[in-house]
Amino acid sequence: MQMKLFIPNLLANGEAGFWFPSQGSTVAESVDSVYFFILYVCTFFFVLIVGLMVLFMIKYRHRPGVEAEKTVTHNLTLELSWSVIPTLLTIVMFWIGFTSYLDMRTPPASSYEIDVVAKKWSWAFKYPNGWIESELHIPKGEDVTLTMASDDVIHSLWIPAFRTKMDVVPGRYTQEWFNATKAGTYPLMCAEYCGQKHSEMVTNVVVHETRGDFDKWLQVASDIHKNKTPVEAGEYFYKSRGCIQCHSLDGVPKNGPSFKELFGKERKFTDGTSTIADANYIRQSILEPQSKIVDGFRPIMPTFKGQLTDQDISAIIAFIKSQK
Repeated sequence: MQMKLFIPNLLANGEAGFWFPSQGSTVAESVDSVYFFILYVCTFFFVLIVGLMVLFMIKYRHRPGVEAEKTVTHNLTLELSWSVIPTLLTIVMFWIGFTSYLDMRTPPASSYEIDVVAKKWSWAFKYPNGWIESELHIPKGEDVTLTMASDDVIHSLWIPAFRTKMDVVPGRYTQEWFNATKAGTYPLMCAEYCGQKHSEMVTNVVVHETRGDFDKWLQVASDIHKNKTPVEAGEYFYKSRGCIQCHSLDGVPKNGPSFKELFGKERKFTDGTSTIADANYIRQSILEPQSKIVDGFRPIMPTFKGQLTDQDISAIIAFIKSQK
């Protein structure tokens, strides 16, 4: 439903304003229109009612020596007016909001589908060719549907410029769709408190100008081992798979051990055992992170089994080995 046909919209031109960022999707205008319709109605009646209250307080205030007049106890017309008009306005608000909601919750059948996995505290976007990226890349002017699931707790994928937000729940799939109208980079964040680093669960939506630009990006990104050295590819996975959230490169521990000078050093575990941090240990830590918990750290790392190939893991090992 195109609310702009009958509802004034302060953001009709899609530019950033006081209330919202610039509109970046086809549904943004209808969402803004519903919001401003409700805002205008509430503002109008607030000013009207408060203004009349102030007027009546002044006009009918008690004056010394003046006997108060008898007040009217019943007025059917007035009572019907303040009951029927708000009821009708509430129905209109519900209807335009509900129809817009249905449009937003019904993905087009021919949309481009991307799988999303949320976990503390990063996003993983899986494209139809199997490539997984930490940023969401999409073409401009095409319907895109995200099929989302969580590996741990409830998250919520929110793209303010697109006016879309949907909870990402463990044990079930949720969906949201959009059609980007402007090329550029937009923030994407988690809008459901999910733990210590909730505020850092932020990434970008990159909207490519044409489908050709998007396809070219996807092809180059998918051939990462062809275009980068093992260490460079490992650094890419370190950043894109969310390792950077918990593992530093400067020797300062975060939620997990720092990668600085990690390779070849002894690691002590909570069960009292120890081992040398070699390639096999790093591989096991990536695929079976709960099997050996480093002393002093909590067992919060998720498994990356099925998300990284042997070549990807080898690149990560090369990157960690280079951190001296």
